[in-house]
Amino acid sequence: MSKIKFLSGENIPLEMHKVRMVQKLNLLPVEERAQKMEEAGYNTFLLKNRDVFLDMLTDSGVNAMSENQYAAMMQADDSYAGSETFYRLEKVLQETFGLKYFLPAHQGRACENIIARTLVTPGSVALMNYHFTTTKAHITLCGGTVEEIIGDEGLKVQSSAPFKGDIDLDKLNEAIKRLGKDKISFVRIEAGTNLVGGQPVSMKNIREVSRICRGEGIPLVFDASLLADNLYFIKTREEEFKNAEIIDIAREIGSLSDIFYFSARKLGAARGGAILTSDDKLHTRMLELVPLFEGFITYGGMSVREMEAIAVGIRETMDIEVISQTPIFVEALAKELIAKGVPVVTPPGGLGCHVDASRFCDHIPQEQYIAGSLNAAIFIASGVRGMERGTMSEQRNEDGSERMAEMELVRLAIPKRVFTLSQIKYTADRISWLFENRRLIGGLKFVQEPSVLRFFFGRLQPFGNWPDLLVKQFRKDFGESL
Repeated sequence: MSKIKFLSGENIPLEMHKVRMVQKLNLLPVEERAQKMEEAGYNTFLLKNRDVFLDMLTDSGVNAMSENQYAAMMQADDSYAGSETFYRLEKVLQETFGLKYFLPAHQGRACENIIARTLVTPGSVALMNYHFTTTKAHITLCGGTVEEIIGDEGLKVQSSAPFKGDIDLDKLNEAIKRLGKDKISFVRIEAGTNLVGGQPVSMKNIREVSRICRGEGIPLVFDASLLADNLYFIKTREEEFKNAEIIDIAREIGSLSDIFYFSARKLGAARGGAILTSDDKLHTRMLELVPLFEGFITYGGMSVREMEAIAVGIRETMDIEVISQTPIFVEALAKELIAKGVPVVTPPGGLGCHVDASRFCDHIPQEQYIAGSLNAAIFIASGVRGMERGTMSEQRNEDGSERMAEMELVRLAIPKRVFTLSQIKYTADRISWLFENRRLIGGLKFVQEPSVLRFFFGRLQPFGNWPDLLVKQFRKDFGESL
């Protein structure tokens, strides 16, 4: 299944596609990479793509679309209201996830805004396996708070647990008893927990959480943005589903959810978002918000061409050979790094390979943004753009003190059908060189710090001149090569 055994006995991930259109990449010399990192305020979000060699910042909106998706875009119906494109996408979503109503939005965080405004009241608490940055921001803006009830294995960087994203059922029951069901705005399950290593949730856990929520009358919200990888892990790691069809797994998850939403920049490999529900009352409440914040109810801020691409992308997501592509290449990168002694999150999950910055740079104090420092250093050493998933990605406490992240990770996202195995090996080689020279890396401090979502557009500067020392060592070891 998307891997092939060579005569050597080695299992190699196999690209289940052929390349028919290419985009030129540019690998700058190390001195220029350091200069571009300085100009970007040591924040990889602020780099220009022209200066990036391999863009592993995210899989959001950068997965490769198929020929059938591009072809479908040509049949789009541009009508403002009642577009046939909307009804084609609605039919695909209903057939795939088994839910009655579809509300369109321009992307995942727009879905979060609608859901938060519908369910969150001042003083209420949203329970979830783990927060996502924009999810938490929308909840707090509506006066609510977030409480994480992930299992203990989920917060261990290294583990053998196959489903580290599972909610701890004892913690869930305790929270309901302590808070009272009326104070709980909703329970949220995130497929492939983004901030703690892209770790999946088991069907067994989803069933149990749904049973508890429905028994208490608490809405269960399922964030399916990273569902593609999670479907792969359910099929390959849960014995019950070894012979199951992917679409049957997807439909069961839909049936267990009161609200099911996703960013199509991830699920569907296009650009847009969707909220699904079979609850008449919830649908009516959310429906009224769509024209206010998104657009008319049959396009919701999306281009109809993107909607046609989403419809095809969702159908293609039901193919095991499609959804396997990210997990097997994440695993390949993780194995290359582990073989070279580089600490990463295990078991390898979906979304991307997550480097454990806390152990990689154990000489840097956490308040100096360990993961942010390593992320900047990786770009200087390789031209690879990753994403900080640590303390920089947290919001400060109300008193202004720093909220230290439970994990300090650098995420190297692997978009579907984008990178080759040689590019994976290059990434591992440069990061392993950096690991050997890790003592050269120093910390960072904010010089421009936004109050909300600071990791998107905040600017930092290094303590000391460690980027210059890194460049000198790179030139010493690699000579004139890039």
